Order: sequence, then C-alpha cells, then structure tokens
Amino acid sequence: MDTAVVILNWNGLQWLEQFLPGVVALTAKDARVIVADNGSTDGSVAWVRANVPDAEVIGMPENQGFAGGYNTALAQVDATYFVLLNSDVEVTPGWVGTLRAHLDARPDMAACQPKMLSHRNRTTFEHAGAAGGYIDRNGYPFCRGRIFEITEQDHGQYDDDRDVFWATGACLMIRADAFRAAGGFDATLFAHMEEIDLCWCLRRMGWRIGYTSAATVYHVGGGALGYGNPRKTFLNFRNSLAVLTKHLHSRWIHARILHRLTLDGFAALKFFAEGHAAHAWQVGKAHRQFFRWMPRLMRERARLRKTENQPDLTGMYHRSIAYDRYILGWRKFSDLDKSAFDQPLRRKR
Repeated sequence: MDTAVVILNWNGLQWLEQFLPGVVALTAKDARVIVADNGSTDGSVAWVRANVPDAEVIGMPENQGFAGGYNTALAQVDATYFVLLNSDVEVTPGWVGTLRAHLDARPDMAACQPKMLSHRNRTTFEHAGAAGGYIDRNGYPFCRGRIFEITEQDHGQYDDDRDVFWATGACLMIRADAFRAAGGFDATLFAHMEEIDLCWCLRRMGWRIGYTSAATVYHVGGGALGYGNPRKTFLNFRNSLAVLTKHLHSRWIHARILHRLTLDGFAALKFFAEGHAAHAWQVGKAHRQFFRWMPRLMRERARLRKTENQPDLTGMYHRSIAYDRYILGWRKFSDLDKSAFDQPLRRKR
C-alpha cells in the first residue's frame, strides 16, 4: 500500500488499548498502520505485538518528542502518503480514503486534515485542530471552531472543503515527498507548534494546505501532555515565538517580536490573576529560551527567505486574535473580521 498511518506513541498504553484496534479495523484495507514508539516504558510495544498483530511497530530507544520522533520514524517508512495520527484519536469509516481522495483531486495541495471533534463531547469541536487552523499577525494560532479556550458546538457551520493556513498534526495526511522536501519537522521544537511550522514552510514552497469535513475523527486531546500541564504552556509560548521569528514577512520583525513579548506578559499576568502561578512562570521560562535561540532563528529566517518559491500566504489573520477575544469579547470564528483574512501576506524588502 502507498499510504501509511503512523501513530507516534510515548507511554500511551491506555490510548492504544482504547483506540488502536478500531484504527486497524477501519483502516487496514486502505493503508498500513504503524505504531512508532518513542522509547515507552509502560509495555506499549509488547501489548501491540501481542494484541494487534496487524499493526507494524517501529521502536526508538528514547523519547524524541513529536517532531524528532516523527522525523526518525517516517525516515523508515516507504509510502507516497503519510498519515500522522495521535494515539488518542477515534477514527470513522472511510476516513483515510476520503483524505486521500481530497489530496488526489488537488495535486498542488501538500496536506489536509479532517473535521476534528471532541471525544468527550462529540458535538463540540476539539481544541487541537477543529475545522482547520489559522494564525494571527502576532503568531497566535486559532481554528475555525476554536479561539483560545473557547470551542464551538458543531452545527454543520464548517461542513465544507477549504484551504487553511495550517492543519493539525493530531490527524494529518501529507504527501511524503512534500514532507521530505520541507526537511520534516523542526526537531528543536520537540512538541507543539511543529505542524504549524511545517505547514508554513510548505506554503512558502508553493504548496496548499486543506481541510475537508467529509472525514471526521474524535480526539481526546492532551493524551501525552495534558492541557493543564505547565510544560505545555512553556512549549506553546516558546515555539510560537520561534515559528513567528522564522517565518513572518516583515521588515519590522524585531518590533513585531517585542509587541508579541508584551502580549505574552499580559498572558502571564492573567495566569497569576487566575491562580496559575506555575503557568505564568513557564511564560518567562519560554522567553528566556527564545532569546537563547534568537541567533539561530535569524539564520534560519534568512535561509528560508532565499529558498521560498512564490508563496501564497493568504489566510493569515491581519488583526490581533487576543484583542478580538479578550477585549472585544468575540468567541466564535464567525465573529471575526473576515476582511482581515483577505489581504495577501506580501514580502517586504
């Protein structure tokens, strides 16, 4: 088969027990199913081999994070299409074939995602990907169906096919040649924001990124690192700054970064006010790591600007999603200023 569904696992035995048999049952006729184990110590590999023999196993000696783990695993997989799937995702009949048909019909599209709903509340969009991802001018990601902590009910309002700025790594079909041409994930990010970084790279190479509601999956979310874990706060804030620095087309990049750091400061104050001092501390820790990374990020920024191929970067939200959410009180994607998506993100020299 020329399609491989690759599930990266790190001590996720409970999720494999719950979801892997269903993935294999609903996928085996369309694709290989591979569990890539990131150095688990909970018996995951032994359980898969004993209980789900139709799933292949790639073992890695240590936890390399989402980015490094997938880079290592996918280098060992011979396929035309990769499907990256979190271990805490329930799939539905025909999901792989639908995603494959979506890409087959669009030769200039590198990757796409399905509709992602919450496993706990199956009529609500799930935080990680919802109905396709976007990013604002300050580097804050959001989705159709999810703005910061607010997730919408699914009433069919996003039942369509459309281009998006980024697609979620929780369930992502991507052309293997596009993944390799982009250099895979940035392994220094470890986890979180790495799929946004990859999609931004692909768009700069001239590829499109898509969403289709014709396929649906249900995601628990936070399977490897819970949504309330301060470590997740650190990774999200650090990596968001790194991705913005690498990719944002602006001659005023340092001023934009300073503005973003200021907004992060307000976020840290909000954490303190809500009694989450550990999360506020992680924002400061993320900033310290970011400043240590700055020389390398600026070199990578220069390299990317020299190698991009007529990028179409429409879809960035040319407003502050934080202002719209917390000052104006906008809670849904439909509340946003649609004209702010219409401006192409043009290179400024």
